[in-house]
Amino acid sequence: MPNIAIVGATGAVGQEFLKILNERNFPIDELRLLATKRSAGKRVSWQDRELEVHETTHESFKGVDIALFAGGSGSTEFARSAVDSGAVVIDNSSAFRLDPEVPLVVPEVNPEDVKWHKGIIANPNCSTIIMAVALKPIFDLAGIRRVVVSTYQAVSGAGREGIEELGAQVKAWSQNEDLTSAVFPYQIAFNVIPRIDVFQEGDYTKEEWKMVKETQKIFHVPNMAITATTVRVPVFRSHSESINVETDRLVSVSEIREALSKAEGLIVDDDPGNDRYPMPWFSADKDEVYVGRLRKDFSIAQGFNLWVVGDQIRKGAATNAVQIAELLL
Repeated sequence: MPNIAIVGATGAVGQEFLKILNERNFPIDELRLLATKRSAGKRVSWQDRELEVHETTHESFKGVDIALFAGGSGSTEFARSAVDSGAVVIDNSSAFRLDPEVPLVVPEVNPEDVKWHKGIIANPNCSTIIMAVALKPIFDLAGIRRVVVSTYQAVSGAGREGIEELGAQVKAWSQNEDLTSAVFPYQIAFNVIPRIDVFQEGDYTKEEWKMVKETQKIFHVPNMAITATTVRVPVFRSHSESINVETDRLVSVSEIREALSKAEGLIVDDDPGNDRYPMPWFSADKDEVYVGRLRKDFSIAQGFNLWVVGDQIRKGAATNAVQIAELLL
């Protein structure tokens, strides 16, 4: 059985790694928990035992077979050292995603890309993963000419601090106290912020460009036409996405519905007559991506709309990484 290290073990994604490794009965000989110097010495319960968290150093990876990096600056600082020690790194940060030497993998979409790794495999952006799982059956059925996506992203996408800030603001509002913002540029309680990450080329944010470039890489279609608007909403967990797809060939809504219904990792929850559609509240703590509001776009011949929801801490981060580790085994 492999020796596993988790870098960033005390953060939101790191804690989710522990939960998912346990749920999926992932075979582990030694589990090594690593974090910053500030978190070193903490004890974490896992499978009826207490594990001590150690400071991440360049020597932390001796004997480790697979290193799960939860994201952040630790990836650029320690990933190469982990590889040099003989570990395969599965990295949740953006550091290596667009590196042509590093596979960017969603197991339901391009599992074969794991085979050509050179020590590091990148986990895509959370919104990209959720969208890619939904697009894959459509891509296989009819090809994709263009994608227009708008996201409604939960505060947990900004980590534990984002969750705490929304909670604190709601509490302050209910007690008629002043609301303070540190994680987000404006109050997030009872508000939406049409900016995630920094602005870049063309006044698109880094998050929006991630969705464009990462999706093109995952599908191996560098000229796939994609445009994105990413928005932070006052939801604790699970991202929602409104996706408009133009296909290469004409297919019916029923053909797309059938393809989605048969796809791995997807659940079609779409019954307008009974007010059934995916929502963050019902997808939290689940690994599947939910699809609903499937309908034809009457403004173009080969267009369709769909509403997609997924837990971005699980499928959008930790679960996807653990699935990649399962592919390695």
